[in-house]
Amino acid sequence: MHPEISRLLEQAEERYLQANEIELFRRYAASLARRMETYELLREKEEPIFQPVADNLVKAFPNENQETLERSLKHWLLIVRYCATAMLLSDPEFLQLRLQDWMKGLVETHNTQPIEEKIYQLLLASLKKHLSEKQLPLLLPFVDQAKKILLAESAGLS
Repeated sequence: MHPEISRLLEQAEERYLQANEIELFRRYAASLARRMETYELLREKEEPIFQPVADNLVKAFPNENQETLERSLKHWLLIVRYCATAMLLSDPEFLQLRLQDWMKGLVETHNTQPIEEKIYQLLLASLKKHLSEKQLPLLLPFVDQAKKILLAESAGLS
């Protein structure tokens, strides 16, 4: 849950929320419905979203080991699932903690930065085709955050 909303709920134990706090909670509740709809769409359309990414990845790296491409693609499947959950929770820290736990040094170890960059580009194009103009902005900040974490790790930064 969004940290600001958690704080509001904790305060509600001691007093009633002020009008501006109730308005913040209303906006959060309204956005929760949109985030839930987007989450469900991502779950239902995972294969149609990722199939063109996989197809174009093979075309972009015809001489690359198939296992390497598949490993990077599987990582991005998990990344998008984590992004979807972080979006649903409206909690960037959730994503930060999840990705740093298992991604630390991964790209550097396998030296797949160009592949990861290409998957990110292809994924953005596919997401733009499958998500509406209202849904896309809900997810994109988390996908961008994941890319930054991935590239920071691949650059040897923490």
